[in-house]
Amino acid sequence: MSDNPVVLSPGVVPLAGWRAIYRGAGASLDPACRPRVAAAAAAVEAIVARGEPVYGINTGFGKLASVRIAPADLAVLQRNLVLSHAAGVGEAMAPPIARLMLALKLASLAQGASGVRPATLDLLAAMLALDVIPVVPAQGSVGASGDLAPLAHMAAAMLGVGEVFSPAGRVPAAEGLAAAGLAPVALGPKEGLALLNGTQFSTAMALAGLFEAEAVFQAALVTGALATDAARGSDTPFDARIHALRRHPGQIETAAALRALMAGSAIRASHLRGDARVQDPYCLRCQPQVMGAALDVLRQAAGTLATEANGVSDNPLIFPDTNEALSGGNFHAEPVAFAADMIALTICEIGALAERRVAMLVDASLSGLPAFLTRNPGLNSGFMLPQVTAAALVAENKQRAHPASVDSIPTCANQEDHVSMAAHGAARLLPMAANAAAVVAIELLAAAQGCDFHAPLASSPPLEAARGMVRARVPHLDDDRYLHPDLMAASALVRSGAVAAACGLKLPGLDPSGEHA
Repeated sequence: MSDNPVVLSPGVVPLAGWRAIYRGAGASLDPACRPRVAAAAAAVEAIVARGEPVYGINTGFGKLASVRIAPADLAVLQRNLVLSHAAGVGEAMAPPIARLMLALKLASLAQGASGVRPATLDLLAAMLALDVIPVVPAQGSVGASGDLAPLAHMAAAMLGVGEVFSPAGRVPAAEGLAAAGLAPVALGPKEGLALLNGTQFSTAMALAGLFEAEAVFQAALVTGALATDAARGSDTPFDARIHALRRHPGQIETAAALRALMAGSAIRASHLRGDARVQDPYCLRCQPQVMGAALDVLRQAAGTLATEANGVSDNPLIFPDTNEALSGGNFHAEPVAFAADMIALTICEIGALAERRVAMLVDASLSGLPAFLTRNPGLNSGFMLPQVTAAALVAENKQRAHPASVDSIPTCANQEDHVSMAAHGAARLLPMAANAAAVVAIELLAAAQGCDFHAPLASSPPLEAARGMVRARVPHLDDDRYLHPDLMAASALVRSGAVAAACGLKLPGLDPSGEHA
Protein backbone atom coordinates (compact mmCIF):
# COMPACT_ATOMS: atom_id res chain seq x y z
CA MET A 1 0.00 0.00 0.00
CA SER A 2 1.02 3.59 -0.63
CA ASP A 3 2.48 5.64 2.22
CA ASN A 4 0.12 8.53 1.38
CA PRO A 5 -3.39 7.46 2.36
CA VAL A 6 -6.39 9.18 0.85
CA VAL A 7 -8.60 10.95 3.38
CA LEU A 8 -12.21 10.11 2.62
CA SER A 9 -14.20 13.27 3.22
CA PRO A 10 -17.71 12.00 2.44
CA GLY A 11 -19.27 13.62 -0.57
CA VAL A 12 -16.19 15.48 -1.81
CA VAL A 13 -13.55 12.85 -2.67
CA PRO A 14 -11.91 13.84 -5.99
CA LEU A 15 -11.51 11.43 -8.86
CA ALA A 16 -7.75 11.44 -8.19
CA GLY A 17 -8.47 10.01 -4.73
CA TRP A 18 -10.40 7.04 -6.11
CA ARG A 19 -7.67 6.52 -8.71
CA ALA A 20 -5.02 6.49 -5.97
CA ILE A 21 -6.96 3.93 -3.92
CA TYR A 22 -7.32 1.71 -6.99
CA ARG A 23 -3.58 2.01 -7.62
CA GLY A 24 -2.78 0.94 -4.05
CA ALA A 25 -3.08 3.95 -1.75
CA GLY A 26 -4.52 3.45 1.71
CA ALA A 27 -7.63 5.28 2.84
CA SER A 28 -8.79 6.76 6.12
CA LEU A 29 -12.10 8.31 7.07
CA ASP A 30 -12.43 11.99 7.92
CA PRO A 31 -13.51 12.02 11.59
CA ALA A 32 -15.69 15.06 10.95
CA CYS A 33 -18.38 12.69 9.68
CA ARG A 34 -18.92 10.96 13.01
CA PRO A 35 -21.58 13.25 14.54
CA ARG A 36 -23.77 12.90 11.46
CA VAL A 37 -23.37 9.11 11.50
CA ALA A 38 -24.30 8.93 15.18
CA ALA A 39 -27.32 11.14 14.59
CA ALA A 40 -28.60 8.87 11.81
CA ALA A 41 -28.14 5.79 14.01
CA ALA A 42 -30.13 7.53 16.76
CA ALA A 43 -32.84 8.34 14.22
CA VAL A 44 -33.17 4.62 13.42
CA GLU A 45 -33.56 3.89 17.12
CA ALA A 46 -36.31 6.50 17.34
CA ILE A 47 -38.10 5.00 14.34
CA VAL A 48 -37.95 1.53 15.88
CA ALA A 49 -39.28 2.90 19.16
CA ARG A 50 -42.28 4.45 17.37
CA GLY A 51 -43.28 1.02 16.12
CA GLU A 52 -44.56 2.20 12.75
CA PRO A 53 -43.80 -0.04 9.76
CA VAL A 54 -40.74 1.28 7.90
CA TYR A 55 -39.29 -0.61 4.97
CA GLY A 56 -36.08 -2.43 5.72
CA ILE A 57 -36.13 -1.61 9.42
CA ASN A 58 -39.07 -3.66 10.68
CA THR A 59 -40.42 -5.18 7.45
CA GLY A 60 -39.37 -7.81 4.97
CA PHE A 61 -37.54 -6.93 1.79
CA GLY A 62 -38.44 -6.55 -1.87
CA LYS A 63 -41.76 -8.24 -2.62
CA LEU A 64 -41.94 -9.15 1.10
CA ALA A 65 -42.04 -5.51 2.20
CA SER A 66 -45.59 -5.91 3.50
CA VAL A 67 -44.50 -8.53 6.05
CA ARG A 68 -44.14 -6.96 9.51
CA ILE A 69 -41.21 -8.13 11.66
CA ALA A 70 -41.45 -8.31 15.46
CA PRO A 71 -39.04 -6.14 17.48
CA ALA A 72 -37.34 -9.21 18.94
CA ASP A 73 -36.43 -10.41 15.44
CA LEU A 74 -34.93 -7.23 13.99
CA ALA A 75 -31.32 -8.29 14.49
CA VAL A 76 -32.03 -11.73 12.99
CA LEU A 77 -33.77 -10.02 10.08
CA GLN A 78 -30.62 -8.11 9.16
CA ARG A 79 -28.33 -11.13 9.49
CA ASN A 80 -30.71 -13.26 7.42
CA LEU A 81 -30.78 -10.57 4.76
CA VAL A 82 -27.00 -10.63 4.40
CA LEU A 83 -26.67 -14.40 4.37
CA SER A 84 -29.58 -15.02 1.99
CA HIS A 85 -28.37 -12.40 -0.45
CA ALA A 86 -24.76 -13.65 -0.55
CA ALA A 87 -25.64 -15.62 -3.67
CA GLY A 88 -22.96 -14.48 -6.09
CA VAL A 89 -21.08 -16.77 -8.44
CA GLY A 90 -17.99 -16.61 -10.62
CA GLU A 91 -14.44 -15.54 -10.00
CA ALA A 92 -13.68 -13.23 -7.09
CA MET A 93 -13.20 -9.53 -7.64
CA ALA A 94 -9.56 -8.61 -7.90
CA PRO A 95 -8.43 -7.34 -4.46
CA PRO A 96 -7.56 -3.81 -5.70
CA ILE A 97 -11.09 -3.38 -7.01
CA ALA A 98 -12.63 -4.94 -3.90
CA ARG A 99 -10.62 -2.45 -1.81
CA LEU A 100 -12.00 0.36 -3.93
CA MET A 101 -15.53 -0.98 -3.39
CA LEU A 102 -14.96 -0.97 0.39
CA ALA A 103 -13.75 2.61 0.25
CA LEU A 104 -16.78 3.64 -1.79
CA LYS A 105 -19.16 1.97 0.66
CA LEU A 106 -17.37 3.52 3.62
CA ALA A 107 -17.64 7.01 2.14
CA SER A 108 -21.31 6.49 1.37
CA LEU A 109 -22.26 5.24 4.82
CA ALA A 110 -20.20 8.04 6.43
CA GLN A 111 -22.56 10.64 5.00
CA GLY A 112 -25.00 9.83 7.79
CA ALA A 113 -27.98 9.01 5.61
CA SER A 114 -27.95 5.22 6.03
CA GLY A 115 -28.48 4.76 9.76
CA VAL A 116 -25.51 2.52 10.53
CA ARG A 117 -23.90 2.79 13.95
CA PRO A 118 -20.43 4.28 14.34
CA ALA A 119 -19.09 0.89 15.47
CA THR A 120 -20.19 -0.74 12.22
CA LEU A 121 -18.55 2.03 10.25
CA ASP A 122 -15.39 1.59 12.32
CA LEU A 123 -15.17 -2.11 11.44
CA LEU A 124 -15.42 -1.36 7.74
CA ALA A 125 -12.75 1.34 8.08
CA ALA A 126 -10.48 -1.01 10.03
CA MET A 127 -10.81 -3.77 7.45
CA LEU A 128 -9.78 -1.33 4.75
CA ALA A 129 -6.86 0.01 6.79
CA LEU A 130 -5.60 -3.44 7.79
CA ASP A 131 -6.03 -4.92 4.32
CA VAL A 132 -8.70 -7.45 5.27
CA ILE A 133 -10.58 -7.47 1.99
CA PRO A 134 -13.71 -9.60 1.45
CA VAL A 135 -13.68 -12.24 -1.25
CA VAL A 136 -16.55 -11.16 -3.48
CA PRO A 137 -17.83 -13.29 -6.39
CA ALA A 138 -18.11 -10.91 -9.32
CA GLN A 139 -21.33 -12.19 -10.90
CA GLY A 140 -24.87 -11.88 -9.62
CA SER A 141 -25.86 -8.21 -9.67
CA VAL A 142 -28.37 -6.70 -12.10
CA GLY A 143 -27.50 -3.18 -10.97
CA ALA A 144 -30.74 -2.22 -9.26
CA SER A 145 -32.00 -2.53 -5.72
CA GLY A 146 -28.29 -2.09 -5.32
CA ASP A 147 -25.48 -4.49 -6.14
CA LEU A 148 -27.12 -6.85 -3.71
CA ALA A 149 -25.20 -10.11 -4.12
CA PRO A 150 -21.67 -8.64 -4.28
CA LEU A 151 -22.30 -6.27 -1.38
CA ALA A 152 -23.86 -9.11 0.62
CA HIS A 153 -20.59 -11.02 0.31
CA MET A 154 -18.79 -7.91 1.57
CA ALA A 155 -21.19 -7.66 4.51
CA ALA A 156 -20.97 -11.40 5.22
CA ALA A 157 -17.23 -11.04 5.78
CA MET A 158 -18.01 -8.41 8.41
CA LEU A 159 -20.11 -11.09 10.14
CA GLY A 160 -17.20 -13.54 10.01
CA VAL A 161 -18.82 -15.54 7.20
CA GLY A 162 -17.20 -16.33 3.86
CA GLU A 163 -13.59 -15.52 3.02
CA VAL A 164 -11.23 -12.56 2.96
CA PHE A 165 -7.97 -11.67 1.30
CA SER A 166 -5.57 -10.83 4.11
CA PRO A 167 -1.85 -10.27 4.57
CA ALA A 168 -1.69 -14.02 5.23
CA GLY A 169 -3.48 -14.85 1.97
CA ARG A 170 -7.03 -15.98 1.25
CA VAL A 171 -8.48 -17.25 4.52
CA PRO A 172 -11.88 -17.78 6.19
CA ALA A 173 -13.38 -14.42 7.16
CA ALA A 174 -13.51 -15.20 10.88
CA GLU A 175 -9.82 -16.14 10.82
CA GLY A 176 -8.84 -13.03 8.85
CA LEU A 177 -10.73 -10.73 11.22
CA ALA A 178 -9.22 -12.38 14.29
CA ALA A 179 -5.69 -12.17 12.91
CA ALA A 180 -6.20 -8.42 12.43
CA GLY A 181 -7.54 -8.04 15.99
CA LEU A 182 -11.09 -7.40 14.78
CA ALA A 183 -14.36 -8.88 15.99
CA PRO A 184 -17.32 -9.69 13.72
CA VAL A 185 -20.20 -7.24 13.90
CA ALA A 186 -23.69 -8.01 15.19
CA LEU A 187 -25.93 -5.99 12.91
CA GLY A 188 -28.51 -3.58 14.28
CA PRO A 189 -31.78 -2.50 12.64
CA LYS A 190 -31.34 -1.25 9.06
CA GLU A 191 -27.61 -2.03 8.98
CA GLY A 192 -27.73 -5.13 6.78
CA LEU A 193 -29.84 -3.31 4.23
CA ALA A 194 -27.57 -0.27 4.38
CA LEU A 195 -24.56 -2.45 3.61
CA LEU A 196 -26.30 -4.26 0.73
CA ASN A 197 -28.12 -1.39 -0.94
CA GLY A 198 -25.93 0.75 -3.16
CA THR A 199 -24.02 0.83 -6.42
CA GLN A 200 -20.53 0.46 -4.99
CA PHE A 201 -19.71 -2.80 -6.81
CA SER A 202 -20.74 -1.44 -10.21
CA THR A 203 -19.08 1.90 -9.51
CA ALA A 204 -15.81 0.29 -8.41
CA MET A 205 -15.70 -1.89 -11.51
CA ALA A 206 -16.54 1.06 -13.77
CA LEU A 207 -13.90 3.27 -12.14
CA ALA A 208 -11.28 0.54 -12.55
CA GLY A 209 -12.22 0.26 -16.22
CA LEU A 210 -12.06 4.03 -16.58
CA PHE A 211 -8.58 4.25 -15.07
CA GLU A 212 -7.30 1.41 -17.26
CA ALA A 213 -8.84 3.07 -20.32
CA GLU A 214 -7.04 6.29 -19.45
CA ALA A 215 -3.67 4.53 -19.46
CA VAL A 216 -4.43 2.86 -22.80
CA PHE A 217 -5.61 6.16 -24.28
CA GLN A 218 -2.40 7.96 -23.33
CA ALA A 219 -0.21 5.14 -24.63
CA ALA A 220 -2.16 5.14 -27.91
CA LEU A 221 -1.33 8.82 -28.41
CA VAL A 222 2.36 7.91 -28.23
CA THR A 223 2.10 4.85 -30.46
CA GLY A 224 -0.06 6.77 -32.93
CA ALA A 225 2.55 9.51 -33.22
CA LEU A 226 5.34 6.93 -33.53
CA ALA A 227 3.40 5.07 -36.22
CA THR A 228 2.92 8.34 -38.09
CA ASP A 229 6.68 8.81 -38.17
CA ALA A 230 7.27 5.17 -39.09
CA ALA A 231 4.97 5.59 -42.11
CA ARG A 232 6.55 8.96 -42.89
CA GLY A 233 3.16 10.55 -42.36
CA SER A 234 2.40 14.23 -42.10
CA ASP A 235 1.84 16.23 -38.94
CA THR A 236 -0.05 18.93 -40.85
CA PRO A 237 -3.42 17.39 -39.82
CA PHE A 238 -2.44 18.19 -36.22
CA ASP A 239 -2.18 21.95 -36.90
CA ALA A 240 -3.95 23.89 -34.15
CA ARG A 241 -5.85 26.06 -36.63
CA ILE A 242 -7.73 23.05 -37.98
CA HIS A 243 -9.00 21.97 -34.59
CA ALA A 244 -9.80 25.42 -33.27
CA LEU A 245 -12.41 25.70 -36.02
CA ARG A 246 -14.23 22.59 -34.82
CA ARG A 247 -14.05 23.60 -31.14
CA HIS A 248 -14.23 20.17 -29.46
CA PRO A 249 -11.94 20.37 -26.38
CA GLY A 250 -10.72 16.78 -26.57
CA GLN A 251 -9.84 17.13 -30.24
CA ILE A 252 -7.93 20.34 -29.58
CA GLU A 253 -5.97 18.78 -26.69
CA THR A 254 -5.26 15.58 -28.61
CA ALA A 255 -3.91 17.48 -31.60
CA ALA A 256 -1.70 19.54 -29.30
CA ALA A 257 -0.35 16.35 -27.73
CA LEU A 258 0.42 14.82 -31.12
CA ARG A 259 2.21 17.99 -32.22
CA ALA A 260 4.32 17.95 -29.06
CA LEU A 261 5.12 14.28 -29.48
CA MET A 262 6.37 14.78 -33.04
CA ALA A 263 8.14 18.12 -32.56
CA GLY A 264 11.76 17.93 -33.66
CA SER A 265 11.50 14.68 -35.62
CA ALA A 266 14.25 14.31 -38.21
CA ILE A 267 12.15 11.66 -39.92
CA ARG A 268 9.36 14.17 -40.40
CA ALA A 269 11.79 16.85 -41.58
CA SER A 270 13.17 14.48 -44.23
CA HIS A 271 9.96 14.48 -46.27
CA LEU A 272 8.52 17.94 -45.65
CA ARG A 273 9.30 18.80 -49.28
CA GLY A 274 8.89 16.74 -52.40
CA ASP A 275 6.54 14.11 -50.91
CA ALA A 276 4.19 12.97 -53.70
CA ARG A 277 1.52 11.86 -51.21
CA VAL A 278 -1.20 14.47 -50.71
CA GLN A 279 -3.11 13.02 -47.76
CA ASP A 280 -2.50 10.19 -45.30
CA PRO A 281 -5.01 7.43 -44.51
CA TYR A 282 -7.63 8.27 -41.90
CA CYS A 283 -5.89 6.16 -39.24
CA LEU A 284 -3.10 8.77 -39.27
CA ARG A 285 -4.86 11.90 -40.39
CA CYS A 286 -7.97 11.65 -38.20
CA GLN A 287 -6.27 10.78 -34.92
CA PRO A 288 -7.25 14.07 -33.24
CA GLN A 289 -10.86 13.66 -34.29
CA VAL A 290 -11.23 10.03 -33.15
CA MET A 291 -9.03 10.14 -30.08
CA GLY A 292 -10.31 13.59 -29.12
CA ALA A 293 -13.89 12.34 -29.24
CA ALA A 294 -12.86 9.38 -27.09
CA LEU A 295 -11.26 11.74 -24.59
CA ASP A 296 -14.39 13.88 -24.33
CA VAL A 297 -16.54 10.80 -23.75
CA LEU A 298 -14.14 9.37 -21.16
CA ARG A 299 -14.26 12.67 -19.30
CA GLN A 300 -18.05 12.69 -19.39
CA ALA A 301 -18.09 9.18 -17.97
CA ALA A 302 -15.54 10.22 -15.36
CA GLY A 303 -17.79 13.06 -14.25
CA THR A 304 -20.74 10.71 -13.87
CA LEU A 305 -18.72 8.18 -11.88
CA ALA A 306 -17.16 10.84 -9.66
CA THR A 307 -20.65 12.09 -8.82
CA GLU A 308 -21.87 8.56 -8.15
CA ALA A 309 -18.84 7.77 -5.98
CA ASN A 310 -19.63 10.76 -3.79
CA GLY A 311 -23.36 10.11 -3.55
CA VAL A 312 -25.57 7.97 -1.34
CA SER A 313 -27.30 5.09 -3.12
CA ASP A 314 -28.97 3.46 -0.13
CA ASN A 315 -32.69 2.88 0.49
CA PRO A 316 -34.51 3.89 2.59
CA LEU A 317 -32.59 7.05 3.44
CA ILE A 318 -32.44 8.35 6.99
CA PHE A 319 -32.94 12.05 7.76
CA PRO A 320 -31.89 12.67 11.37
CA ASP A 321 -33.28 16.21 11.50
CA THR A 322 -36.81 14.85 11.37
CA ASN A 323 -36.23 11.20 12.31
CA GLU A 324 -37.65 10.14 8.96
CA ALA A 325 -36.87 7.20 6.69
CA LEU A 326 -37.76 7.96 3.08
CA SER A 327 -38.00 5.21 0.48
CA GLY A 328 -36.75 6.01 -3.00
CA GLY A 329 -34.67 4.52 -5.78
CA ASN A 330 -31.12 5.85 -5.45
CA PHE A 331 -29.90 2.25 -5.68
CA HIS A 332 -30.77 2.15 -9.40
CA ALA A 333 -27.43 2.18 -11.21
CA GLU A 334 -28.57 3.62 -14.54
CA PRO A 335 -25.98 6.44 -14.42
CA VAL A 336 -23.23 3.88 -13.89
CA ALA A 337 -24.60 1.68 -16.67
CA PHE A 338 -24.59 4.57 -19.12
CA ALA A 339 -21.07 5.55 -18.07
CA ALA A 340 -19.85 1.96 -18.49
CA ASP A 341 -21.37 1.76 -21.95
CA MET A 342 -19.63 5.00 -22.90
CA ILE A 343 -16.28 3.74 -21.65
CA ALA A 344 -16.74 0.48 -23.55
CA LEU A 345 -17.29 2.40 -26.80
CA THR A 346 -14.14 4.46 -26.31
CA ILE A 347 -12.00 1.43 -25.47
CA CYS A 348 -13.28 -0.29 -28.59
CA GLU A 349 -12.48 2.68 -30.83
CA ILE A 350 -9.02 3.32 -29.37
CA GLY A 351 -8.09 -0.27 -30.17
CA ALA A 352 -9.76 -0.21 -33.58
CA LEU A 353 -7.82 2.86 -34.70
CA ALA A 354 -4.52 1.44 -33.43
CA GLU A 355 -5.12 -1.83 -35.28
CA ARG A 356 -5.68 0.07 -38.54
CA ARG A 357 -2.29 1.72 -38.11
CA VAL A 358 -0.66 -1.67 -37.51
CA ALA A 359 -2.33 -3.00 -40.67
CA MET A 360 -1.03 0.01 -42.60
CA LEU A 361 2.54 -0.43 -41.32
CA VAL A 362 2.76 -4.10 -42.34
CA ASP A 363 1.37 -3.35 -45.83
CA ALA A 364 4.35 -2.34 -47.94
CA SER A 365 2.09 -0.76 -50.58
CA LEU A 366 0.76 1.71 -47.99
CA SER A 367 3.70 2.27 -45.65
CA GLY A 368 6.68 2.13 -48.01
CA LEU A 369 8.36 -0.10 -45.42
CA PRO A 370 9.53 -3.69 -45.96
CA ALA A 371 6.61 -6.11 -46.17
CA PHE A 372 5.47 -7.14 -42.69
CA LEU A 373 8.32 -5.04 -41.30
CA THR A 374 10.99 -7.65 -41.97
CA ARG A 375 14.10 -7.37 -44.15
CA ASN A 376 13.65 -10.81 -45.67
CA PRO A 377 9.90 -11.36 -46.17
CA GLY A 378 8.98 -14.85 -47.24
CA LEU A 379 11.67 -16.54 -45.25
CA ASN A 380 10.46 -14.43 -42.34
CA SER A 381 6.84 -13.54 -41.52
CA GLY A 382 7.80 -10.60 -39.34
CA PHE A 383 4.75 -8.77 -37.96
CA MET A 384 2.21 -10.72 -40.01
CA LEU A 385 0.66 -12.54 -37.07
CA PRO A 386 0.78 -9.73 -34.50
CA GLN A 387 -1.54 -7.80 -36.83
CA VAL A 388 -3.83 -10.82 -36.96
CA THR A 389 -3.83 -10.93 -33.16
CA ALA A 390 -4.67 -7.23 -33.05
CA ALA A 391 -7.57 -7.82 -35.44
CA ALA A 392 -8.87 -10.67 -33.25
CA LEU A 393 -8.74 -8.52 -30.12
CA VAL A 394 -10.53 -5.64 -31.82
CA ALA A 395 -13.26 -8.01 -33.02
CA GLU A 396 -13.69 -9.34 -29.49
CA ASN A 397 -14.01 -5.81 -28.12
CA LYS A 398 -16.61 -4.95 -30.74
CA GLN A 399 -18.72 -7.87 -29.53
CA ARG A 400 -18.35 -6.73 -25.93
CA ALA A 401 -19.18 -3.09 -26.68
CA HIS A 402 -22.90 -3.75 -27.13
CA PRO A 403 -24.71 -1.51 -24.61
CA ALA A 404 -25.60 -3.22 -21.36
CA SER A 405 -27.94 -0.44 -20.25
CA VAL A 406 -30.59 -1.26 -22.86
CA ASP A 407 -31.22 -4.67 -21.32
CA SER A 408 -33.52 -5.36 -18.39
CA ILE A 409 -34.81 -8.57 -16.86
CA PRO A 410 -37.42 -8.03 -14.11
CA THR A 411 -36.55 -9.57 -10.74
CA CYS A 412 -38.06 -10.12 -7.29
CA ALA A 413 -41.49 -11.26 -8.52
CA ASN A 414 -41.75 -8.13 -10.70
CA GLN A 415 -41.35 -5.76 -7.77
CA GLU A 416 -37.99 -4.78 -9.24
CA ASP A 417 -39.29 -4.59 -12.78
CA HIS A 418 -36.59 -2.45 -14.42
CA VAL A 419 -32.91 -2.93 -13.73
CA SER A 420 -29.78 -1.26 -15.11
CA MET A 421 -27.43 -4.20 -15.77
CA ALA A 422 -24.63 -1.86 -14.69
CA ALA A 423 -22.66 -4.60 -12.96
CA HIS A 424 -21.77 -6.69 -15.98
CA GLY A 425 -21.65 -3.56 -18.10
CA ALA A 426 -18.86 -2.35 -15.82
CA ALA A 427 -17.20 -5.74 -15.31
CA ARG A 428 -16.52 -6.19 -19.06
CA LEU A 429 -14.40 -3.01 -19.11
CA LEU A 430 -11.27 -4.56 -17.59
CA PRO A 431 -10.94 -7.36 -20.16
CA MET A 432 -11.78 -4.88 -22.90
CA ALA A 433 -9.05 -2.53 -21.67
CA ALA A 434 -6.59 -5.44 -21.52
CA ASN A 435 -7.44 -6.29 -25.14
CA ALA A 436 -6.98 -2.68 -26.25
CA ALA A 437 -3.69 -2.48 -24.34
CA ALA A 438 -2.43 -5.52 -26.22
CA VAL A 439 -3.41 -3.92 -29.55
CA VAL A 440 -1.61 -0.70 -28.63
CA ALA A 441 1.37 -2.77 -27.50
CA ILE A 442 1.51 -4.44 -30.91
CA GLU A 443 1.43 -0.99 -32.49
CA LEU A 444 4.23 0.12 -30.18
CA LEU A 445 6.45 -2.72 -31.39
CA ALA A 446 5.47 -2.30 -35.04
CA ALA A 447 6.00 1.47 -35.00
CA ALA A 448 9.37 1.10 -33.26
CA GLN A 449 10.35 -1.49 -35.87
CA GLY A 450 9.24 0.82 -38.67
CA CYS A 451 11.26 3.72 -37.31
CA ASP A 452 14.31 1.44 -37.09
CA PHE A 453 14.28 1.22 -40.88
CA HIS A 454 14.69 5.01 -41.14
CA ALA A 455 18.08 5.01 -39.37
CA PRO A 456 20.20 7.06 -39.14
CA LEU A 457 17.25 9.47 -39.08
CA ALA A 458 15.65 9.72 -35.64
CA SER A 459 12.19 10.60 -34.51
CA SER A 460 11.47 13.39 -32.01
CA PRO A 461 13.13 13.41 -28.58
CA PRO A 462 9.90 12.33 -26.78
CA LEU A 463 9.25 9.48 -29.22
CA GLU A 464 12.88 8.38 -29.18
CA ALA A 465 12.68 8.21 -25.39
CA ALA A 466 9.67 5.90 -25.69
CA ARG A 467 11.37 3.84 -28.40
CA GLY A 468 14.50 3.56 -26.30
CA MET A 469 12.47 2.25 -23.38
CA VAL A 470 10.97 -0.40 -25.66
CA ARG A 471 14.32 -1.38 -27.13
CA ALA A 472 15.73 -1.84 -23.62
CA ARG A 473 13.23 -4.69 -23.24
CA VAL A 474 12.47 -5.87 -26.77
CA PRO A 475 15.23 -5.91 -29.42
CA HIS A 476 14.70 -5.15 -33.10
CA LEU A 477 13.14 -8.10 -34.96
CA ASP A 478 15.75 -9.25 -37.47
CA ASP A 479 14.75 -12.87 -38.07
CA ASP A 480 11.59 -14.52 -36.81
CA ARG A 481 11.62 -15.52 -33.16
CA TYR A 482 9.18 -16.55 -30.45
CA LEU A 483 7.11 -13.34 -30.20
CA HIS A 484 4.90 -13.95 -27.18
CA PRO A 485 7.37 -12.57 -24.59
CA ASP A 486 7.79 -9.43 -26.71
CA LEU A 487 4.03 -8.84 -26.78
CA MET A 488 3.69 -9.41 -23.05
CA ALA A 489 6.55 -7.03 -22.26
CA ALA A 490 5.05 -4.31 -24.47
CA SER A 491 1.56 -4.85 -23.01
CA ALA A 492 2.94 -4.40 -19.51
CA LEU A 493 4.51 -1.10 -20.55
CA VAL A 494 1.21 0.15 -21.95
CA ARG A 495 -0.90 -0.86 -18.96
CA SER A 496 1.55 0.50 -16.38
CA GLY A 497 1.57 3.98 -17.89
CA ALA A 498 5.28 3.67 -18.68
CA VAL A 499 4.83 4.42 -22.38
CA ALA A 500 3.26 7.79 -21.73
CA ALA A 501 5.64 8.57 -18.86
CA ALA A 502 8.72 7.83 -20.96
CA CYS A 503 7.92 10.73 -23.27
CA GLY A 504 8.34 13.27 -20.50
CA LEU A 505 5.24 15.15 -21.66
CA LYS A 506 2.00 15.81 -19.85
CA LEU A 507 -0.46 13.99 -22.07
CA PRO A 508 -4.23 14.55 -21.91
CA GLY A 509 -6.07 12.47 -19.35
CA LEU A 510 -9.34 12.52 -17.49
CA ASP A 511 -8.59 15.94 -16.02
CA PRO A 512 -8.44 18.77 -18.58
CA SER A 513 -5.13 20.60 -18.53
CA GLY A 514 -4.27 22.16 -21.86
CA GLU A 515 -0.58 21.63 -20.96
CA HIS A 516 1.33 19.11 -23.05
CA ALA A 517 4.95 20.20 -23.17
